[in-house]
Amino acid sequence: MQSNETERAGGTNVNRRDFLAGTAAALGSMILKSGTVRGSAANSKITIGFIGCGGRGTWIADLFQRHGGYKISGAADYFQDRVDAFGDKFGIPASGRYTGLSCYKRLIESGVDAIAVESPPYFHPEQAAAGVEAGKHVYLAKPVAVDVPGCKSVEESGKMATARKRCFLVDFQTRANSLFIEAVNRVHSGAIGDFVFGEATYHADVPFAHMAKYLENTPVPPENRLRAWGVDRVLSGDIITEQNIHTLDVASWIMNAPPVYAMGTGGCKVRPYGNINDHFVVFYQYPDNVGISFSSRQFAGHDTTPEGIRNRMFGSKGVLETEYGGQVLIRGENFFRGGRTSNIYEEGAVNNIAAFYNAIQKGDYSNPTVAPSVQSNLVTLLGRTSAYEGRQLFWYQLINDTEKLEFCTKGLKD
Repeated sequence: MQSNETERAGGTNVNRRDFLAGTAAALGSMILKSGTVRGSAANSKITIGFIGCGGRGTWIADLFQRHGGYKISGAADYFQDRVDAFGDKFGIPASGRYTGLSCYKRLIESGVDAIAVESPPYFHPEQAAAGVEAGKHVYLAKPVAVDVPGCKSVEESGKMATARKRCFLVDFQTRANSLFIEAVNRVHSGAIGDFVFGEATYHADVPFAHMAKYLENTPVPPENRLRAWGVDRVLSGDIITEQNIHTLDVASWIMNAPPVYAMGTGGCKVRPYGNINDHFVVFYQYPDNVGISFSSRQFAGHDTTPEGIRNRMFGSKGVLETEYGGQVLIRGENFFRGGRTSNIYEEGAVNNIAAFYNAIQKGDYSNPTVAPSVQSNLVTLLGRTSAYEGRQLFWYQLINDTEKLEFCTKGLKD
């Protein structure tokens, strides 16, 4: 298994400037170098096990190993070939390799200090909850869930982790990038004045073309669905949740409040395989009559520009522009040159890995990444549901949704 990447769910709105004082400092601390915090416990390594040993899991495990403060002690994945390749790479003995649907349970029972959840998003809430329940620190990949009950489960797991003095971190690269942090903090301090309207886009080619081969037989065997999780609506949450969450998270971060409603459309008109959309177009209405238009595509753009993950927020005094992997700046009366975020994909993960380590060493169980990550996940579900159903959907309606997406496990080994 692998994965590629609400503060309030019905309460009162949080003032944008309160955000700067209340959470920006915590998010800013995520870019501390691993050597910043030292103590008597810092000399012993944190044992960590990985749930999900595919491409993303293997890639980020290498970063954990490079950090120096972790010992990779276990690997869990449904597929034997993946867990063996991972285990061979990181020197994990056969006794520390676990397969099947319950692989994560056996990994947790092995005695590791922490788990990194890098499985398909459908499994995130259950696996994260199991880790917290067993007293483990949890490092969770985005998105946190594929449905509203899953989001609420992760929210509760974060609260339980704090109560049990455990660390729980959600891995968003932008929120761990110093340029994004500085730019958003300036915006929350009034750098662009009153918000007028915004734009959020994620235009890219298909990242999961290699999964098409697993869908050639009809009906698709359940193990093949797991192999092709990225183009499976239930396992991935669709592109708006699995991939587009990056740009919608930035929009949510800027607004620092959930939308009032969404109106969307979408479909699959280009990609010939899978049961997910290849495009979405959604209008989000935020408080104070601020609208944000969002569009995404996951098919060839034929050299159109710009591509990638981009956000713009127009204000009465200026404009915030951000690009994942590109330029971050503020134009207008309070110009901020910012800079380029060329290495954000790896740098963000490195910063989060260091922040996770530092929080464990310091005993900092505030877990500030959970609530905003849950809210951003819910924003994607608001747009997705509106697009699926072709109707205006209000936030209060979404958060009362109890429908859980279900993946049929019949025929799969436990």
